Amino acid sequence: MNDIIVVKCGGSTIDHLSKSFFQSIKDLKDSGKSPIIVHGGGPEINKMLQTLHVESHFINGLRKTTKEVLETAEMVLCGKVNKKLVTEFHKVGLNAIGLSGCDGKLLEVVPVNIEKLGFVGEVANMNTELLQQLVQSHFTPIIAPIGIGNDGERYNINADSAAAAVATTLGAKELLFVTDVPGILRHERLLERVTTEEVKELIDNGTISGGMIPKVLAAMKSLKGNIESVKIMNGQGNHLIKNGSMIGTMIVKGSTPKHVI
Repeated sequence: MNDIIVVKCGGSTIDHLSKSFFQSIKDLKDSGKSPIIVHGGGPEINKMLQTLHVESHFINGLRKTTKEVLETAEMVLCGKVNKKLVTEFHKVGLNAIGLSGCDGKLLEVVPVNIEKLGFVGEVANMNTELLQQLVQSHFTPIIAPIGIGNDGERYNINADSAAAAVATTLGAKELLFVTDVPGILRHERLLERVTTEEVKELIDNGTISGGMIPKVLAAMKSLKGNIESVKIMNGQGNHLIKNGSMIGTMIVKGSTPKHVI
């Protein structure tokens, strides 16, 4: 397979992604890379749950998923959000195909904790052959994080975890977290590369603050297995590629500060 780039689009950013973002992914594809998109949809799920008067709450950052919540999440993620992204990619000429983790048992999961969290799963196995066939046929997969268990039940998957699992299993060259900020800024200057230890110091000294903290922590959580780096980038800008790579802050595993003073 060509160089795999896994792109995680957060639910809060999807409605605000610029045409340049979609074009940039198309440009990566045209340059010989193989982008795979994994998306969330939290805000849209919240809206629909409120509309349907279905109660929902979070435990340690994971949505407790009853049958009613699962059906709503699946409807929003696999329907509205997934097809919106597929359509936007088609507009720039990218041959996108929408999938959920249930299709072809793409994402096989095990329950995290049925009693505590309900139908929330974590990826235990992936149908890499299906993704390889799609990529080799010049499709760009757009994946909604709903998976299937050995018990035949469907499960909600945290989108960050799903993206990390896809990237790890496929040995992706790069894992991108698309947000509404260009990356980590210090003195209004973009830090292009930081270590995990530096990130902790930047949080402690207030350089990383407010809503940027959970974005950075979510990206850092994906640094497991053979994933050595993750990049935080802006999906709203007009100039998103430099020297064939998406512009943003790359966070790498490491404990030796190189930038923080």
